[in-house]
Amino acid sequence: MRHSSFRAAIAAVALLSVTPAVSAAPTKGDAPVTEADLAAHMKILAGDAFEGRAPGTEGEDRTIAYIVGEWAKAGLEAVPGSATPWLQPVPFVETQALGGTAKFTVQGRNLALANDGIVLTGRDASVSLVGVPAVFVGYGVDGAGQVNADVKGKLAIMMFDNAPFGDKLPRYRERRQLLADAGASAVLVIATDAVPWDALRESVGSKVMRLASAKSGAPVSGFLSPEAADALLKASGQDGAALREAAKSPDYKGATLPVTVDFTAQSAIRPFASHNIVAKLPGAKPDGKAILFLGHWDHLGICAPEGEADRICNGAVDNASGIAVLIEVAKRLGRGARPDRDIYFLATTAEEKGLLGAHYFADHPAVPLSDITVALNVDTIAISPRGTPVATIGRGKPAYDAVVREAATKLGRTLDDDGEADAFIQRQDGWALGAKGVTSLMVGGSFSDMKLLEAFLGSDYHRPADEFSDKIPLGGAAEDADLHVALGRAFADTKRWPGK
Repeated sequence: MRHSSFRAAIAAVALLSVTPAVSAAPTKGDAPVTEADLAAHMKILAGDAFEGRAPGTEGEDRTIAYIVGEWAKAGLEAVPGSATPWLQPVPFVETQALGGTAKFTVQGRNLALANDGIVLTGRDASVSLVGVPAVFVGYGVDGAGQVNADVKGKLAIMMFDNAPFGDKLPRYRERRQLLADAGASAVLVIATDAVPWDALRESVGSKVMRLASAKSGAPVSGFLSPEAADALLKASGQDGAALREAAKSPDYKGATLPVTVDFTAQSAIRPFASHNIVAKLPGAKPDGKAILFLGHWDHLGICAPEGEADRICNGAVDNASGIAVLIEVAKRLGRGARPDRDIYFLATTAEEKGLLGAHYFADHPAVPLSDITVALNVDTIAISPRGTPVATIGRGKPAYDAVVREAATKLGRTLDDDGEADAFIQRQDGWALGAKGVTSLMVGGSFSDMKLLEAFLGSDYHRPADEFSDKIPLGGAAEDADLHVALGRAFADTKRWPGK
């Protein structure tokens, strides 16, 4: 069924790409974005008909058709020269866990860990490993970002959290891959308390996606709950808290554990293509520099097991809210006074699987990355009420910070400079572009009020409860949308911004 519906979506995309968009006459100022504007898009994108917007499903097809339709009506165009107008195909390999076991032997005795404390995925259709020795590797790397222990042929048990030492060290997925490259037979990551264990199990416990071009990882990978990890370490004669403290040293070399493990894993392997959506608003006076707005369209799809009353993770806040903002920003920039510079809009796939669509775009950009003077990412924006101060993820460059401050101040907003938002810099799509040298910012109120954000992360986040309702505070999102319109105009103005 998906092939026929996808052809229909592509046909709609092709029609829109050759149909001239109706553009309103320029206005003196941009109309404020209203809560009703955002709600209208969110109700559709987070509706059950979109099935949670999982990549490679009919929900993706419907999402593509909706976003392209709205962007075309706003005056955006397909990027010239694309073989697939509006779309950037992103090839993936999906691995679905069908079953697996981990039998731990500690000092010659069997250790039973609770089944709900471990999540396993095999790299291949069938994996069987016997007597794999274990080593606790802390963060997995030293202060120079190099693998810190001999893991060849072993189970490497690694911490999820970012290392408290070094400069720009790899995040956990990259560290996990480094351990696999060093020959680890298995890598188990100890989950962080910052991400609810149940939510983590639901999001990665059944299917794992990687870019088709990416390295395939260790034969077995997975997660341990903090409780399961502490139980394993205690049975091994180790104190978990003491090991975690020792691992904070940039010279930590790991700890060999008196543990061996037998692993089995069965998986279904599926290659498929998903899509980034890319559009362009041609500038009135292009100068070779461009602004990029981006936000991820994907969510977790059908995430709950059969028998549950609500099986769909609709992703209303994360991130139908961000896409709604991008649509309304596109409308105002496309129908109002045309900005000087070219402005690109990017809706990425597979952010929930590790920023994969953003990484693919960064490696295969539709516009040269050196031309992008700033990338503005919009994600999980419907958290805070009106009047919330503006935080910036990625701040620290004075010229850019000054533009944000000026735009926010003109709109009557205050700035939040406490730096709490910096903790999320590696957990959003801008990180993939920043790694390539593109100045990437995420600006708004959602990451200013940590109590509200943490309340969302500890409740509706990555669960069926993240669905559209009147309880979602859209006032702050509307204010942030207005701020992004202002930022787009500021950075696209060749006189106000030199295009650094």
